[in-house]
Amino acid sequence: MNIEIKKSKNPIKYDDAIEYMEKRLLDLSKNNSRDLVWILEHEELYTGGTSYKEEEILDKSIKIIKTNRGGKITYHGPGQLICYFVIDLKKRKKDIRKFVSLIEKTIMDTLKFYNIESFADKDNVGIWYNDKSKVKKIAAIGIRVSKWIAYHGFSININNDLEKYKSIIPCGIKDKGVTNLNEIKDQNYKELKNKLIENFISNLENQVF
Repeated sequence: MNIEIKKSKNPIKYDDAIEYMEKRLLDLSKNNSRDLVWILEHEELYTGGTSYKEEEILDKSIKIIKTNRGGKITYHGPGQLICYFVIDLKKRKKDIRKFVSLIEKTIMDTLKFYNIESFADKDNVGIWYNDKSKVKKIAAIGIRVSKWIAYHGFSININNDLEKYKSIIPCGIKDKGVTNLNEIKDQNYKELKNKLIENFISNLENQVF
């Protein structure tokens, strides 16, 4: 499958990432480019998707960057792996819900490789971990589809600062928590990005949606 794999070593500014994806989307819509899977990190920022509400901001001093992805409000920062993509669904199946399921499966398969059992929730988009005391989010998903091209992506918390989530109601969900992989199981996650890409490409190639 003709997909470009891009890995950025240094943090990428949010606006630069969005500009890059939107240009790729335009080129792809004209058949002038390839699909893209892009692994990166952002410096600290909060973003609000198309359905976030002002009351989900608990600390009014923080700046929210409004974005056109689906979903509500979330935090990005060091220690969080982000996977952006620009994928032409016209070449596959025009089914957004099943494409989201493919993303969920990709994340769960990757975490299972590290002996971490996670699950998807049909009522709350994302991937969750069942802590003994509380269900906590380990990965967030937020996409947009334009002309049947899906872009934006998902994030997995590895060793990011969980205190930052106290300034918001993450994803607008009050009764669940947020965690990261190091909090769940302290182990080496150096190869996680490669395993994630491997699973994502495999699922796309096998049309598991």
